[in-house]
Formats: sequence, C-alpha cells, structure tokens
Amino acid sequence: MPQPLSAAPYDALLLLSFGGPEGPDDVVPFLENVTRGRGIPRERLREVGQHYFLFGGVSPINEHNRALLDALRKDFADHGLDLPVYWGNRNWAPYLTDALRDLARAGHRRVLTLATSAYASYSGCRQYRENLAESLAALDAEGLALPRVDKLRHYFNHPGFVGPMADGVVEALAELPEDVREGAHIAFTTHSIPTAAADTSGPEGGHGDGGAYVAQHLDVAGTIAGAVRERTGADHPWRLVYQSRSGAPHIPWLEPDICDHLEELHAAGAPAVVMAPIGFVSDHMEVMYDLDTEAAAKAAALGLPVRRSATVGADPRFAAAVRELVVERAAAESGRPVERCALGALGPSHDVCPAGCCPARTPKPAAAGADSPYA
Repeated sequence: MPQPLSAAPYDALLLLSFGGPEGPDDVVPFLENVTRGRGIPRERLREVGQHYFLFGGVSPINEHNRALLDALRKDFADHGLDLPVYWGNRNWAPYLTDALRDLARAGHRRVLTLATSAYASYSGCRQYRENLAESLAALDAEGLALPRVDKLRHYFNHPGFVGPMADGVVEALAELPEDVREGAHIAFTTHSIPTAAADTSGPEGGHGDGGAYVAQHLDVAGTIAGAVRERTGADHPWRLVYQSRSGAPHIPWLEPDICDHLEELHAAGAPAVVMAPIGFVSDHMEVMYDLDTEAAAKAAALGLPVRRSATVGADPRFAAAVRELVVERAAAESGRPVERCALGALGPSHDVCPAGCCPARTPKPAAAGADSPYA
C-alpha cells in the first residue's frame, strides 16, 4: 500500500467561499452583507436581487461547495491524507468567523485555506485575506487561541483545474450543429473588474496592463485553446471577454462584455460560439444568469448558435489538485522536496502573497501573507 500522505505542519483545511442565498427571504439580507458600508437602500438591493428571484432566491454556489467538500473529503481519505475540512463563507452561512471559531475550539493551530477563486486580484484574493484578518481579530477579542492561517497558491494553471475546463470546451463544441462546429469561436469569459484593480493585481510590476489578473486568464485561455486544437484538429479563434460588470458607469472596467462580443462576432460572420467561463470555479449566479440567461438570450436574438462549457465544480481531478497543493505547501513549509505542477507559460504562483500585493484603495490588515498581522 502507498504510504499515507503528510499535511504536517497543517492540521486542517478551510474552504473559503463567497456564499449565496438559499431562499427568497435570504436575498436582500445576503446583498446587504455583500454591499455593507456602501449605503445602498434596501429598495435598490431588491431590484438587484431580481436575478436571484428568477431562480427561486437560491444561488447554486452553496450546493456546489457542499459537493466540493464531499469530493475533497473522499479524495483525502482515498489517498491517506488525514486532514479535516471546514467551510466558511464571506457573505452567508456558514460564515467564516464561525468556521474559524470551530477550528480554534477544536484545537487546530495550522490551517490552510482554499479560496474558491483561482486568480490574482483584490476581490479574488486580497479581500479574502482581509476577511480572514477581520475574523481572526474578532476571535482574538473573544480570548480564543488563534490558529496560524495560510492560503494555498493560485491554482489557475494547475492541470487539475485546466483539464476539466478543456474537456468542457470540447464537449460544448460537440453539442453544436455539425455544419457550424469547425468554425466556432471560443469566448473565454471571466468577471470584469475595474481596470485600476486589474492593473495592480498580483505582485508589483512584471505583468503590464491588466496586471496578473489578465495575464493569468490569457495564459489559461491559450493553454485550453491549444488542448482543444490537439483534441479536435480544428484551430478555433478565441478571445478573453468579460461579464458581470457592476458599479458606477464612469469607472473604466475590463472589456469587451460578452454580449457586446457576441454582437461583434455575429456581425463578422462567425458561425457559432462556445462560451467558456474559465474565471469561475463553479456554476454560481453570475454563470447561470449572465451567461445561461442573458448572453444566451442575446445569441438567440442574433440567430447565433451558442453553447456554454462546464465549470470545474467538484470534478475529481480538481479535488486531486487540491490534495496535491496541500501536500506541496506542507512539504515546502517543512523543507521537504516538492514538485510544483503548472501548465502554460507563467509557472507556479507564489505561496505567500508579498506585501502590497493586489492593494485596495483603503488598506486593511490581511492574513495569510507576508504582511499578515497573524503570522
């Protein structure tokens, strides 16, 4: 039998996610959590929440996280990795502070965190680290012995994340009518963010316009496009596009929007499109509404055949990737030899976010980094 894997010095894994409502009565309170401090009236939040009400007030993200928890626990058990897995959200139950309190009371002292965001950005990394610091500060005020909390590296280019997405694109292409399949374009989609936030994403310097956020997405998109070409024999044109913009209209955000891109492709004579949401780990509301509802309606109005490829979700290969990332980080912390897996041109991401990485307009303490107050 293979030797059990070691996670030492870590004694727990925390799945950290955004959270989402699980019924109509949850929608406005959930949005209040998301927008806390911005002074947005409840009436406006109810308008924003219409996307959720279309689906019974339920975001699929929590159910996807439950499935991922099951997949992680099964994979860890099957491979002899003795590491309990906890779950906490930023904006809805189970809340992050409660999960960390449970971890502390159970006596855990070294905790690794898996965020359900694969790329570098303020909202996808630094903000989660700020939430960790806020929760640890709250537990410190309660007099609890605090665990040290670290964060797994960005996994955007890990084979266990890229592979399922490449398979999803191939499968989506196969679902298109045969007469438009070979000439189909691929629209790789991710969440739009302000250009100022994109330009400062990742460690300072070295990525140019769009920072690490755009560079990492372009690297993944190119890697997937290459895998699709090898699998299908067709060289499908592709572009990185954006969705789910919010905020003041005068602030520049990353473009083009997916719906604008569909119009441009139709005008240029593209026969069909596969929308590949590479910026999202699972099918949450911004995939279900912005792509499956809004973008699909735009394509139908244009008469443009379109399919949407699957997200990674709880794919066993992703669960295996998380296990590999845990063992990799544990080995690095203990000085043991370690192999760091990555596809594409950028190589493995850093283990520890350097000071000032993905800065916010208003600096706040952030855990799990070189500038952490809880190292």
